[in-house]
Amino acid sequence: MNRFQSGRTIRIGLSLLFAAAGALAAADDLPKAETILDKYVEVTGGKAAYAKIHAEITTGSMEFAAMGLKGKMVEFTAEPGESYAELTMPGIGKILEGTSGGVAWASSAIQGSRVKEGDEKDETLLRARFNSDAKWREIFKSAETAGIESLDGKDCYKVVLTPNAGNPVTKWYDKQSNLLSKMAMKSKTPMGEIETETIFSDYRKEGDILLAHKAVAHAAGQEIVLTIDSVQHNAEIPKDKFELPDEIKALLKKTAK
Repeated sequence: MNRFQSGRTIRIGLSLLFAAAGALAAADDLPKAETILDKYVEVTGGKAAYAKIHAEITTGSMEFAAMGLKGKMVEFTAEPGESYAELTMPGIGKILEGTSGGVAWASSAIQGSRVKEGDEKDETLLRARFNSDAKWREIFKSAETAGIESLDGKDCYKVVLTPNAGNPVTKWYDKQSNLLSKMAMKSKTPMGEIETETIFSDYRKEGDILLAHKAVAHAAGQEIVLTIDSVQHNAEIPKDKFELPDEIKALLKKTAK
């Protein structure tokens, strides 16, 4: 090897060394997932504010744009994972869904009543977990910052969370505000596994908590727009609101036999 070749090799070696060092520095610059998740709780109200809330009543609307359908929605939720949601669609009737005592169920005039099982049950119970953002350590066995991606011109931290049961959930948090911008996951349904992406916007305060009042979901070629009108914290919920419907109790008895 002559001096020219030797010098060229050294320059290439140094270039690779600096490039590798830069890549490592960039990786080190990524905050840990736990830092991002904890900061989200902080910027939306703080742990103390979340801890004061034990039940909620949420009202709003849900629109299926492609089908020209829009209905009113009301959801009741309470610790630790009790929920009851009711969507009233003109010309279709009521679509109901709930969780109680570890049971997840759904009912509608079109599909009838059913008890959810397997991954679908796990995912429904995960969504129903009250104050899940503040209690993410109890729900997810791992959380990893996967990189930085641009959404509508804004850099976002991409965080992959693996729950104790069910499919991983990927969330994107705005690098500047640390608010949740997007969520993606694969969901189990009676029609099979469906990939869902949801964009969150219109953050406004309800009491001491900053909440997204608009969510636009894309799933199975459909766009579903959820608009929140109001959220009542610690509202009084009738004791029987989370009681399993008679048809669900009947299905559980039949399964047990």
